[in-house]
Amino acid sequence: MGKIMIGGFVKQSIIDFPGKISAVVFTQGCNFRCGFCHNPRLVLPELFQPSLSEEDVLANIKEMVSWLDAVTISGGEPTLQPELPRFIGEIKNTGLIVKLDTNGSNPDMLKLLIDKKLIDFVAVDVKTILDENEYVKITGKLNNGLIAKINSSIEVLRNSGIGYQLRTTVLPEFHTDQIITRLQNEYTDENYLLQEFRPGITVETYKNN
Repeated sequence: MGKIMIGGFVKQSIIDFPGKISAVVFTQGCNFRCGFCHNPRLVLPELFQPSLSEEDVLANIKEMVSWLDAVTISGGEPTLQPELPRFIGEIKNTGLIVKLDTNGSNPDMLKLLIDKKLIDFVAVDVKTILDENEYVKITGKLNNGLIAKINSSIEVLRNSGIGYQLRTTVLPEFHTDQIITRLQNEYTDENYLLQEFRPGITVETYKNN
């Protein structure tokens, strides 16, 4: 049996799941290379530290269960982990609810997790308008069919019946007023959030060194 790659763990957080106290599990690995990403150690393989033990993380969650409402699975990009459904299933056995943070690039995994009732809330990082030329500017990667996959993930959530949030980190060099207006108009009837960019050590910082 394989294991998920865990690059970080926070025992208790009040900012990662709206209205909930959650532990946070950070998975290693991402299929994007967004320069502004503030988790380079979870994105760039050359910076990966040895994966934290699944057993230790689950033991910590069980130990803290009376002080938690939920567990947030973030990254990196968690849906790249083939063993994610099994791992989340072990968390769900504690009685805690689960939030998933994702870039929306793996609708099949997202649908599987929803169909198996393994996740209760999803936050999708919509990098910019769903246009290939604009997306590649931010992510540094563009696989065939990526935009269609992100659209599919959003549709999966719209039809899922679970809570979700769409959010965009505003980058002045990429997000013009016109783009921001288009995003707001596109998701005007949904739980959509514009986030301020937090300066600090980023993927770009390491790539330029």
